Amino acid sequence: MLPLVCNHNPETTVLAHLSGGGMGRKTPDTEGAFCCSSCHDVLDGRATAVVFNHSELRLEHLEAAVRTRQIWRDKGWIV
Repeated sequence: MLPLVCNHNPETTVLAHLSGGGMGRKTPDTEGAFCCSSCHDVLDGRATAVVFNHSELRLEHLEAAVRTRQIWRDKGWIV
């Protein structure tokens, strides 16, 4: 839900993995966040958002991952 970036279209929702898996690798799905395609492009560096610096994007991504894990806990998918 990046301000001025998010397209708010649930049909484009994907799991955006946090960085840290290394070149060509991804972190586990539990370290990802539900994002629209526009937010995912910015987080993955395929698009730029001049309103955010790297630290701000990292924090937004981490906060989204926390919200995603809570959704999974509420559904009983993780404990």
